[in-house]
Amino acid sequence: MNHIQMLDQLSGNWGWVFLRGAAGVTFGILALAWPGVTLVVLTLCFGAYALTDGIFALLAAYRRREGRNPVWPWVLVGLLGVGAGTTTFLWPEMTALALLMFIAFWALFIGILQIAAAIRLRKAIDNEWLLGASGGLSVLFGVLMIASPGAGAVAVAWMIGIYSIAFGILLIVLGLRLKRFHDRRHQHRHAGAAQSG
Repeated sequence: MNHIQMLDQLSGNWGWVFLRGAAGVTFGILALAWPGVTLVVLTLCFGAYALTDGIFALLAAYRRREGRNPVWPWVLVGLLGVGAGTTTFLWPEMTALALLMFIAFWALFIGILQIAAAIRLRKAIDNEWLLGASGGLSVLFGVLMIASPGAGAVAVAWMIGIYSIAFGILLIVLGLRLKRFHDRRHQHRHAGAAQSG
């Protein structure tokens, strides 16, 4: 798949990118608003966010399934999110530390996938840094979580909240930029069809 085809696929799903960002900002605000929440409750809430994020990604893949471009990146991100979210609810007896490590590795994988996508798109768009930055932020968050397993609930809440808000804002901006690209491509196609007709 060339860069333009990959960008077409991504821009066609700008709405899901935007919704993923909105969900991240919402969760981040909730995390910061509950400074006294326990690690278990906080982690379960993050699991709910991961599940929502995964569902959005899978819906995006389903929407693009009949196109010529592969949808496996969306499917992979979706399965990771659904897996992370489902695990936190199916095994509530897991320790808070185990749950946090699960979330940390989820963030690492998501971040690596987004950085890889940004590298592939660097020749096609000028704002691929938004995708790369959101991926880098996820990787940094995952590393910090793994490096600070003994952090208290308040520290973890702040880390998760700030990460989610920053991650969400980057995705919202990316979604809006992708919408503009999608609209321009749509207009060009219609203009070309009108001229050929």
